[in-house]
Amino acid sequence: MPSDTPRDKAPRPNLGRGAGLRVGRLTKPHGLKGGLKIELYTDNPELRFVPGAVFHLQVPEASPWFGRTIRIRDLRWFNEAPVAFFEEVPDRTAAESIVRAILWIDEAAIEAGEEENAWYDHQLVGLEVRAGAIDGPLLGTLGEVQHFPAQDLLAVKTATGTVLVPFVEAIVPEVDIAAGVVIVTPPVGLFDENEAE
Repeated sequence: MPSDTPRDKAPRPNLGRGAGLRVGRLTKPHGLKGGLKIELYTDNPELRFVPGAVFHLQVPEASPWFGRTIRIRDLRWFNEAPVAFFEEVPDRTAAESIVRAILWIDEAAIEAGEEENAWYDHQLVGLEVRAGAIDGPLLGTLGEVQHFPAQDLLAVKTATGTVLVPFVEAIVPEVDIAAGVVIVTPPVGLFDENEAE
C-alpha cells in the first residue's frame, strides 16, 4: 500500500546505546477519549503496558510525534483486542495523528521484564546463520535486522549477496547467542542449494 511507505522508512528512535525492543504498533483510534488499538509484538503485555510505562515512538521525521515518548495511562481489553490510553493523547484527533507508530522500550525497561525469544539487534548482528542445526551447513552471516510494521527481516550476507529472511519462528526456530548461531529452516528457493558450505 502506498500509504505504508513513509512509515516503513521511519527511523528507529534513539535509545542511547542503540539497544531497544519493539513491543507494539498503534493500529487505529478507539472511541473519543484518545484510546488506541495496539498490535502487540510482545508475549508479556501485562509487564510492558503497565500504567506509567514509557514508550519511544518510531514515526517518520515529518511527524509531530518524531523524537517524542509517550506514557501509558491505562490498558484495557475490548473484544479481546488491547486498547491503550496515553497521557499525551487526550482525544480522538490526537489518536488519529499517531496511528501506525511503532512502540519501543529501552534497555532498562527490557531488563525489568525479560522476555523469552527477544534479543537486541546488536546481539544478533554478526552471528553465523546455519541450516537446520547448530552444526548445520553455513548459509552466511547475519548483517542486519530490518524492522517493518508487518514483521522483522534478517539480512543474511551470503557468498553471492544478501538474502532477506522473515524473522518468524517457522523459519527461524532457534537463536543461540552463546553459540553464536542463528538456525534457519528456509523454504525451498530462499537460499540457493550451492550456497551452503
